[in-house]
Amino acid sequence: MATNLQGVELLRNPSLNKATAYTEGENQSLGLVGLVPDVTETIDTQLSRVLWQLQQKTSDLERYIYLMNLLEINEILFYRTLMSDPARFLEIVYDPTIGEACLKFDHILRRPRGMYVSITRKGHVKEVLRNWPVKDVRFICVTDAGRILGLGDLGANGMGIPIGKLQLYTAAAGVPPQGLLPMYLDAGTNNEQYLKDPLYVGLRKHRPSSEELYTFVDEFVDAVQEVFPNCCIHFEDWTGADAIALLARYRNKVSCYNDDIQGTAGVTLAGLINALKITGGQLKDQRILFLGSGSAAIGLADLIVSALAEHGVSQEAARQQIRLFDTKGLVVAGRPGLPESKRRYAHNLPPSKPFNHLDLSTEYPQVLAAIEDFKPTILIGVSTVGKLFSQEIVEAMSHHNARPIIFALSNPIEKHECLPQDAYAWSKGKVVYAGGVQFPPVHYDGQTFLPSQANNLYIFPAVGMAIYATNGKRATDEMFIEAAHAVADQVRPDQLKLGMLFPPQSNILETEIQTAARVAKLVFDSGLARVERPADTVAFIREHVYKPEYSAGAIGASKAA
Repeated sequence: MATNLQGVELLRNPSLNKATAYTEGENQSLGLVGLVPDVTETIDTQLSRVLWQLQQKTSDLERYIYLMNLLEINEILFYRTLMSDPARFLEIVYDPTIGEACLKFDHILRRPRGMYVSITRKGHVKEVLRNWPVKDVRFICVTDAGRILGLGDLGANGMGIPIGKLQLYTAAAGVPPQGLLPMYLDAGTNNEQYLKDPLYVGLRKHRPSSEELYTFVDEFVDAVQEVFPNCCIHFEDWTGADAIALLARYRNKVSCYNDDIQGTAGVTLAGLINALKITGGQLKDQRILFLGSGSAAIGLADLIVSALAEHGVSQEAARQQIRLFDTKGLVVAGRPGLPESKRRYAHNLPPSKPFNHLDLSTEYPQVLAAIEDFKPTILIGVSTVGKLFSQEIVEAMSHHNARPIIFALSNPIEKHECLPQDAYAWSKGKVVYAGGVQFPPVHYDGQTFLPSQANNLYIFPAVGMAIYATNGKRATDEMFIEAAHAVADQVRPDQLKLGMLFPPQSNILETEIQTAARVAKLVFDSGLARVERPADTVAFIREHVYKPEYSAGAIGASKAA
């Protein structure tokens, strides 16, 4: 990457800065003599210094703050650090540390990153987007922070999520960071704590009506088409109703997807594919009960229906195998006020009593009754209700199934429906388990289990790389289904025996390259690519992978893995 910058201005540019890695010749030609130590270090030496400094920190939040500061100084070294040990560092820059970072985002803020587009700029969004210095933006990860993880409305503090998500595009799948833009659409917040906090950095007003919000988002989406015509919009952490409505509003018109709906569905489908390899069943024969009926549940249910359609199962037949249980009990036909997204899974069943978040013990009989009636083979928690899966519930699943499949997907950990050690103990080692966060190995009755994390990072960065490399026109459900199969296929039989449903994160880049190649093939087969089809799709993906290394004799990072 050539540059005309010299001296201090070069050192202040995080995308170009090599810090102590300039050669003597570069120091001379770029006006750096005296501005950097008189040494030429390799990036590996710099990495060793970073690792030493990280060891001195006493918490993952401090390590997060340190790494965000490194990103503002030396982008190449930042990604070299993340990609040197992804299993260690991705949980620092994203889940689970990102939850704490978002709660304190306005207090730990040093330098704004990405774009903050306020609803007060209505009528001028296009002009605001043109202030971004990169003109070939390929992905915008955008949130209004209406529902951050399981933490709720965090307003401007939710900006940590799009920043972190886009870092996963690069660290996990090698999408070059220059074309990635994190964005917060600020329409206010209903979080009274933040509205009263003198350090809060968002609009100090309550959220508008859905109609006003959607008009604002319409302008944003239209502006992206003109200002960044090759851009795919990644919607992230909107409220469940808004997430579903906005995806339906734009998915057939522009390049966009919602990770909470399609990404979560994709990784969960991958886990189910492998869980069924362990239990010996087929997806078309499963009975699936969701505890929670928000965007994640609807997205997964819809993706399962789409996946079964590829095998000749009708939508109606597939939907009969799925039931939803939410804060009002079972989702049944005739319940007043059901949105369309839930009505298609509302069956002719007697209603149950409303679900009470405040006293879970009184609700176990309601859930148990649903299990006894439906006899699900798969239980999926997307409720954000901690410890929802009681011993009685796990035992009931074990009674009806030789190998019950239980996925407790809510995060952060205090929102987790069931801890793996409890699931294995209460099922006497029979359960096939996945969680929403990473857990250590579990030892039970002389056996060792490796509980898997159903982490979206297996899916959306690979889909993103496929769209980036092919310059795809759309993001479709079929791409997420193909990504799910590709991820599942990369788990070895010996890993399945230990309960692993996903490949190890230590080799995440190679996993994502192989997954992206399969999705890219689908993009070409579907006629959605805007580049010529290559002879070797895997090699084609590798050509586009960002590699965090300093280029010899030039400034910047090289490509090719």
